[in-house]
Amino acid sequence: MENEGLYDVTVIGGGPIGLFTTFYSGMRELKTKLIESSPDLGGKITMFYPEKMLRDIGGVLGITGADLVKQLEQQAKTFEPTIICGQLISDLQRNEDGTFLLTTSTGEIHHTKTIILTVGAGIFKPIKLDLSGAEFYENSNLHYSVDELETFRDKNVLISGGGNSAVDWANELISIAESITVIHRREEFGGHERHVANMKKMANILTPYELKELLGEENLIKQVIIKNLETGDRHTIEVDALVVNHGIQGDFGGINDWGLNLREERFVVNGAMETNIPGIFAAGDAVTYPNKLKLIAGGFREGPIAVNSAKKYLKPDSEPMSMYSTHHEKLLVVLGQEKTT
Repeated sequence: MENEGLYDVTVIGGGPIGLFTTFYSGMRELKTKLIESSPDLGGKITMFYPEKMLRDIGGVLGITGADLVKQLEQQAKTFEPTIICGQLISDLQRNEDGTFLLTTSTGEIHHTKTIILTVGAGIFKPIKLDLSGAEFYENSNLHYSVDELETFRDKNVLISGGGNSAVDWANELISIAESITVIHRREEFGGHERHVANMKKMANILTPYELKELLGEENLIKQVIIKNLETGDRHTIEVDALVVNHGIQGDFGGINDWGLNLREERFVVNGAMETNIPGIFAAGDAVTYPNKLKLIAGGFREGPIAVNSAKKYLKPDSEPMSMYSTHHEKLLVVLGQEKTT
């Protein structure tokens, strides 16, 4: 059954970039719908990094992922968009009048004039540890994300991985845990240089090592065996908690069949955030273009550009961008109402 109403913009993906894009679409006075496939908004941050401190957003000294999502969600609702969670978009059809019909995996249909994809890496899940019996410990002390810092208080924590998230988790847990040991297959670590330097200063770093065996009692991992990839030497380490960050697998699902140009599993866009299909735009981690800035701050720039392009697509004579928020009459009315309540 087709949902009532034709929307100017449908934002697919309710992570930070999708939420801010939805807010800005309201500033441009576009009838907006946001669709998220998971039950909750916030995307990867909600799923994997709710307690991670974010410090790469201008003017924000530091904020947890959960608090950032909370504020973005409140901001996104400023102009009363339609927000739908738990629906996975799969099929796309174009009508004779140029509008789109979006069909979900469970049969819901959404009608829209333009689409902005802010789907990140798509439907994602952590790459799980490929060791015998690992799944047995997933409900105890084997973790694929750091959801609550207090879980690790006064624990001897081993982190396996060397990407940005592994580095950040190590730094976040240093003041909580009894000890932090990080093993990585290579000498080089991902992430910002300062964060890597801080981790190396405060944590026990073992490279080039990989996990080879988990030794447990009842349902808890008590020891792990690690192997030096250069010498072949094996060592046993006592652990209270194991955190595995070996990457995330993403999948765009049915969107892969839309005919969008892809490069390195990302949608190719130009400087206006336009894809190769007229009326479909994209922003955030889902896109690639020269000199792409892979930060939330970069996505906060791309989302409004995509909205401005959508507005121009719908109304060629419209202004190229919205006025500043301090001059936006409708936004000032909303903020004024908040102050009086």
